[in-house]
Amino acid sequence: MHRLQHLANRSLIAGVFDQSPALVRTKARETACLVQSIRLKTQGPVEQYGLKRFSTAEATVILRENGKMREKTLTMDTLNPQVKAVEYAVRGPIVTKAGDIERGLQQGQKHPFTEVIKANIGDSHAMGQKPITFLRQVSGRDVYLSSHLFPETEHENTIQRSYSASQGVDCIRQDVAVYIEQRDKGVPADWDNIYLTTGASDGIVSILKMLVSGQGRSRSGVMIPIPQYPLYSAAISELEAVQINYYLDEDNCWALDINELHRAYQAAKEHCHPRVICIINPGNPTGQVQSRKCIEDVLHFAYEENLFVMSDEVYQDNVYSPDLQFHSFKKVLYEMGPEYFNTVELASFHSTSKGYSGECGFRGGYMEVLNLDLEVKAQLVKLLSVRLCPPVSGQAAMDVIVNPPLPHEPSYLQFHKEKSAVLGALAEKAQVTEQTLNTVPGIKCNPVQGAMYAFPRIFIPPRAVEEAKSLGMSPDMMYCLRLLEETGICLVPGSGFGQREGTYHFRMTILPTTEKLKVLLEKLRDFHIKFLKEYASLEEPKR
Repeated sequence: MHRLQHLANRSLIAGVFDQSPALVRTKARETACLVQSIRLKTQGPVEQYGLKRFSTAEATVILRENGKMREKTLTMDTLNPQVKAVEYAVRGPIVTKAGDIERGLQQGQKHPFTEVIKANIGDSHAMGQKPITFLRQVSGRDVYLSSHLFPETEHENTIQRSYSASQGVDCIRQDVAVYIEQRDKGVPADWDNIYLTTGASDGIVSILKMLVSGQGRSRSGVMIPIPQYPLYSAAISELEAVQINYYLDEDNCWALDINELHRAYQAAKEHCHPRVICIINPGNPTGQVQSRKCIEDVLHFAYEENLFVMSDEVYQDNVYSPDLQFHSFKKVLYEMGPEYFNTVELASFHSTSKGYSGECGFRGGYMEVLNLDLEVKAQLVKLLSVRLCPPVSGQAAMDVIVNPPLPHEPSYLQFHKEKSAVLGALAEKAQVTEQTLNTVPGIKCNPVQGAMYAFPRIFIPPRAVEEAKSLGMSPDMMYCLRLLEETGICLVPGSGFGQREGTYHFRMTILPTTEKLKVLLEKLRDFHIKFLKEYASLEEPKR
């Protein structure tokens, strides 16, 4: 395994090295030269060149008098219609409203609460989770980048601003390959199939771009789970692909049903060409961990129907149920034999943003792509080169996650303690969330087996449904908006993720601190009971 030399001692000393005085002096000279050149170009008033100086207001008046008011080039009429079609509920109107309320509170506006509790997004550190010390120590050091990730011939003071190869730094890709081999108990991994990405999202969108083609009934269809993470539906809209929904089985803890896959596939063949199936495991927003048998069924289905498989595995470290474990699609594919392992095209994704690290801001990630046609592989590298490279700091953070301290190294004890504490707290909060929600009349929550979210089903009385329709919004959107305005709790309505007709849900993270999570759940319980009474639901809420 490639081991970075400076990590051998696993220093416990945190800090970021200052830039050298020489570099500061160089920057000062560059800035002075730039300022001087600007002065030369603009020396003297514009009037001396026979030009007239207009203020913006004066120019507007003259244009109006001449009847030549300039129209904007980009308007809602000329905007790319695919951009207008994109929706991303995780940062949608509820979140915008929450931001407005939060700013109002800071300015002294009165609300029936003193803070906004944002449980809408899986941003661990924003919710109070402490960073892993070792990762911050290592990724925060210039010497990590300048001395080890690049050739020694590179100038030390310019490394921090250098691009890497488009696929990522070679030695980090090698570390990722070793990590995958160890995770999958010896299943071989070729680092040439590893591509470092700007979070998992970057890789997912890149692969979808490669897969979308054709017109009319030959247009590419993308099978996605419902409920789904809205990145998928947003990317499909932007790329003008055809979204093919297959529904997870809510009554069976959001399991994936092979019969439902066949139903969705056969129905879609009437109007598009299904080419890819996407799976999120552990699930977002549903929190389920798929069984090995389920994964094997999906891979067999993809093999028979000649589908490309995209496996979103960013929550692979987030498994809380003691009787369950994470199975990678790659490992199961390998165990199915050479006929499957050497033929099924599979892209798997991971990220620094989730797991136990929660380092969303680094935007680090990777994808492993198997069985890609060699000419297509060259096209993928070309596509990735357009965005130059992922952030080098994100690549470094990804390297620390796949290459953590070993038991004999000084940093191991603290690292292991912090990692265990984070995952242990998440497991406890997953259980508290499920148990508390299931005590509320009209709310039913499946076990939160993994990931970072609960996706409970909520009963909304018919009168409230009708009121929401009269307001031009989905019932669960109205519910979540009322919840925000009355309690300060920011959740995401289930309609933003997709759900079966006539059912309503919301997604909430389990990331707030245990104390704040209990406050959230208590407020949510009180609000829901009040909501049911307000709309005079005389029938027994469905559980």
